Amino acid sequence: MEYSLLRAHHPYALSASPVRRKLALFGIMLVLWLYVLYSCVGSCATVPSLRADRRRPEDAGLRSGIGSRLGPRARGWEDYDQTGVGVFSRDLNNVKSDDGTDVRTFPRDVLNGNEAETETETERRGGDAGGERRSPVHSGGLSTFSNGSGTKRLPQAIIVGVKKGGTRALLEFLRVHPDVRAAGAEPHFFDRFYDNGLEWYRDLMPKTLEGQITMEKTPSYFVTREAPARIYSMSRSTKLIVVVRDPVTRAISDYTQTLSKKPDIPSFESLTFKNRTTGLIDTSWSAIQIGIYAKHLDNWLQFFPMRQILFVSGERLISDPAGELGRVQDFLGLKRIITDKHFYFNQTKGFPCLKKAEGSSKPHCLGKTKGRTHPNIDPEVVQRLRDFYRPFNMKFYQMTGHNFGWD
Repeated sequence: MEYSLLRAHHPYALSASPVRRKLALFGIMLVLWLYVLYSCVGSCATVPSLRADRRRPEDAGLRSGIGSRLGPRARGWEDYDQTGVGVFSRDLNNVKSDDGTDVRTFPRDVLNGNEAETETETERRGGDAGGERRSPVHSGGLSTFSNGSGTKRLPQAIIVGVKKGGTRALLEFLRVHPDVRAAGAEPHFFDRFYDNGLEWYRDLMPKTLEGQITMEKTPSYFVTREAPARIYSMSRSTKLIVVVRDPVTRAISDYTQTLSKKPDIPSFESLTFKNRTTGLIDTSWSAIQIGIYAKHLDNWLQFFPMRQILFVSGERLISDPAGELGRVQDFLGLKRIITDKHFYFNQTKGFPCLKKAEGSSKPHCLGKTKGRTHPNIDPEVVQRLRDFYRPFNMKFYQMTGHNFGWD
């Protein structure tokens, strides 16, 4: 009787218990789902990168294998001297980074040292706060840093050279592409900070999403003897980009940069020659040394096949930026998004600028340190340098299969 009355007066009394059970079950499932999601995010950060840090046993013989496939040189590097013919100076057998300290006295210490290459930190960041240099957060065996906004990865592509060739312009242009993320400051990992380890290097990289490419640029890598082997050790599949420019113009631009920092250095002419009377070129001066592209490339080909190296014309990067960027996008396996509509030519600076830079709606040109006016150089000295570089240029054209038209 009491049961009947209870049902009559409280129709929801019996249904309340199943509802509570369903709510409790839903709450438990929600907690478990959140826990699984949290655990997944944490565990993903601890998965070691398997992309390219391993070597197969057969890779041990790659250096010698590539060297043998290149075939014999028509003439050895020792077959050229500072005049462009005859026996070449053996000083270049110990090529250093263009920012390495020279053993000679001033002004070579200044000209070949760090001061000659230093850019302002703002320029080197390129406006990307993600590339600021800082101490990495050490986390045991972590090989990636992951959260909801992306993952820090080792670069799949590196702009390795050359200094004063147009590397900053190329990187700024590439930043426009939504699938490219690049470190801001030049890391200098493979020439200066290699002992800091790959985790330190990785921490300098920006976070990327799946399908995006991580890049960095350090122009001094191209002339650093140890750089090819070190990059190969990181990943043998790394794509390399080299921006090259008429070596005579490049040397003058290099000198102009140093002159802006050290107005009291000797003249370009006096630094170019060991002996002005005999016309012997001083190849120990980094401004001259960097432009012997064929010799430096020979070092890279001991580790990387030519198909993994793209040579960008510094001259065409000015006259036809969209065309050169098209080649770069193809090389990186990217959709051709950067086109003519992204550029306008700045008559004052004398080179193209972006109509809209990365993360901005305003036009953007490179900093005031780019596009400096070159000092007047004695035409006889310029011609002497052209004669010196000609055989090396010809060798470089032969190696790359491309005539850059510097002669």
